[in-house]
Amino acid sequence: MLPLTLLKSSTTLPLLVELKSGTTYNGRLISCDHYMNLNLREVVCTSSDGTQFWKLNECYIRGSSIKYLRLPEEAVENVQEEERRESQQYGG
Repeated sequence: MLPLTLLKSSTTLPLLVELKSGTTYNGRLISCDHYMNLNLREVVCTSSDGTQFWKLNECYIRGSSIKYLRLPEEAVENVQEEERRESQQYGG
């Protein structure tokens, strides 16, 4: 399972993103590209020290600034299900 496949299967699911600066973003993934640039919707941004919060309708996060992502377990299940369907379709 490739990381981008996992990320793309997470579209519309809740996602936590921590940046290298320590700032965190919690929101729903709208889209991503092959550079791991993300578009999030319904976002709560938390400062690195945890004292400030912002609510944003949408935001764009550059992939090179991401430290880590936390995806729901449902994303892994979606990818596994899709891989099973493809293997059955192609006679695997």
